[in-house]
Amino acid sequence: MKCLVGIDLGSTTTKAVLLDEHGVVAGQGITNSRSNYEVACAVAREEGLVSARFNLLSRAVASADAGDGETRRIANALPDAFRLELYLDQLGELSEELQRCLERMVSPARRTALAAPLRQVVDRMEAGAAELFSGGGSRRSDFFRDLAGAAFMAAAEDVSADGTVPFERLAGLFDRAILDVETRMRPRPFDAMLRRALVRIAPSGDGAVNRILRAAGESTVEEVAFVGTGYGRQTLPFPKEAVRSEILCHGRGAHASFAGTRTVLDIGGQDTKAIQVDEGGVVTSFQMNDRCAAGCGRYLGYIADELGLGLHELGPLALRARRVVRVNSTCTVFAGAELRERLALGQRREDILAGLHRAMMLRAMSLLARSGGVRDQFTFTGGVCKNPMATKVLRDLVNENYGEGIILNIHPDSIYMGARGAALFALDDYRAGRPGMLPTFVHASDVPDETPCGRSEPAVRED
Repeated sequence: MKCLVGIDLGSTTTKAVLLDEHGVVAGQGITNSRSNYEVACAVAREEGLVSARFNLLSRAVASADAGDGETRRIANALPDAFRLELYLDQLGELSEELQRCLERMVSPARRTALAAPLRQVVDRMEAGAAELFSGGGSRRSDFFRDLAGAAFMAAAEDVSADGTVPFERLAGLFDRAILDVETRMRPRPFDAMLRRALVRIAPSGDGAVNRILRAAGESTVEEVAFVGTGYGRQTLPFPKEAVRSEILCHGRGAHASFAGTRTVLDIGGQDTKAIQVDEGGVVTSFQMNDRCAAGCGRYLGYIADELGLGLHELGPLALRARRVVRVNSTCTVFAGAELRERLALGQRREDILAGLHRAMMLRAMSLLARSGGVRDQFTFTGGVCKNPMATKVLRDLVNENYGEGIILNIHPDSIYMGARGAALFALDDYRAGRPGMLPTFVHASDVPDETPCGRSEPAVRED
């Protein structure tokens, strides 16, 4: 299958969308943007390719005459089993890096005391890995850093509970090791990982497995055109002709998902965009908050850190508010101080969070007004639209200011809108017969297999 690839390099996450020659989404991939944009871009693309191959595999199994119940059962279980194998591979890398950090960053006198507890933590992480990918919905993220971080901290708290080893020392080792693990690429061939996953869920190796392997062999993807966009688009390894404005891409991606879209609000990690488009999805005007992260995803992330909560917990908690506390500032720098002051005054977390969400969405409404207001239909995109309190406040504000007749669209994959728009521009290039603008992605072979922990640190640091 020929695919057109769009990559959206955001400040927080990097997304990839693959379209087929008809403009239908064939696969999607996402990763955290990390401290190495080249690696983030390559990982998002690999995730998209894996997604596309699994979609092709599912179609092949569904349409095959031999697609009996057992074959379908195995095929349905494969994606989670595949993810588990990837996770275990990365967990092995993390274990190696933790050991290197232990040897390079901890003095010999303390190294012995930390070695056994650290091994216990890693063993617990390995033992609990299968549960994360059991299909029961227990994992809240697909990012290795999030999954491994939550598992490590939970195990480290248990291991350090008796006071023999400080929790902070274990956590410090993880914080250092994860930086190298997530900026390193190692080869993980799709076919090899698929076979490992099949052995896990169908060890007998019967005819159903052979049918799936044959279908997988036919599930090839040929990338014929690329376009990049996003907050970090200037750092993408793309020719300049293959880079498009994120305003254009978000507007077009939203219009492709909802053809009636005339107004788009995109709230990402670092900026907010209010966009007006015409009936063809072409941008007619826009306003953008691009000078600071006030009122964006990073702002909510900072608040979550201050409260010791996960980002996904803020919205549901704010929905339990009894009243909306008036918040004076949405500045990320001063948000923590105001939050602590209000908590010290005895105000409820839920009420403060409700006020923070309202202040954030009022900023977005100001941008929308300056861009031309809200017209039907109104599409909300970006990672923040997954926050139920943010969407509720936005709905209320739109009703108050523009009436209740406005349709508010929220797509399940709204975070991919920019990448989808980029892929549509790549499709335009392909259909017009323009030369394929092929970027130079970093490959696993281009990255040293072993990045020494603490490369800027002395060989031994007294802690």
